Amino acid sequence: MPKFAANLSMMFQEHDFLDRFGAAAECGFRGVEYLFPYEWRAAEIKRALDDAGLEQVLFNMPPGDWAGGERGMAAIPGREAEFAETVEKAIEYARVLDCPRLHAMAGIVHAGIDREEAEAVYVSNLRHAADAVARHGITLLAEPINSRDMPGYFLNTSTAGRKIMAAVSRPNLKLQFDIYHTQIMEGDLAERLRRNLEAIGHIQIAGTPGRHEPDIGEINYPFLFDLIDEIGYTGWIGCEYRPRAETRAGLGWAKAYGISAG
Repeated sequence: MPKFAANLSMMFQEHDFLDRFGAAAECGFRGVEYLFPYEWRAAEIKRALDDAGLEQVLFNMPPGDWAGGERGMAAIPGREAEFAETVEKAIEYARVLDCPRLHAMAGIVHAGIDREEAEAVYVSNLRHAADAVARHGITLLAEPINSRDMPGYFLNTSTAGRKIMAAVSRPNLKLQFDIYHTQIMEGDLAERLRRNLEAIGHIQIAGTPGRHEPDIGEINYPFLFDLIDEIGYTGWIGCEYRPRAETRAGLGWAKAYGISAG
């Protein structure tokens, strides 16, 4: 049976952030992820995790000026030193939170940036990050993000992600396979899940279009959940969707998997 992790940056927004852990646990979630933990002290989040009996599954390395439109810097030439600092900051949090996966966002590559140079920087930065997190038993993730929601983002497809992984050549670099993004950019979801299984370190879901609950839209998620079991994926599946209304009201899709309105 699939293991679902609640994304607390998007779900349970009816509660303050630190209260979302308990709300997720009450609904049957046993793992959580979110975009960034850095507004809170690691010890505060650890206490919320432990009180709720939850596992920290994933979070992102610091992205730069998020409010100003930055979406990471791993592929941005000239910011290598700053990227290295974000790696150390993320490791600091991951060690306190016992988090085994960190995602390094590639960043927005504007028209004035040479893509070949950006790719070379991306590969170099991912090598550095993979080596740094490996010393703590952590898996590094690279996520393709669709160009409609995030125009200019450097990494857009699983095909491009596999190319980058081959160039980086580190065993602890894995693909963050977001089914929502993959449907928008590539489609052919079942075959792509099969083809990329050995490279996938984490899966995420959302309904397409709209990025709402996975029981709305064009993706047949019950079929894909059965397929994920069939092909032997045993990792977490992050619920990175925006509830249409109150989070609990939209959990009907998850009842068959042991998650409900609590």
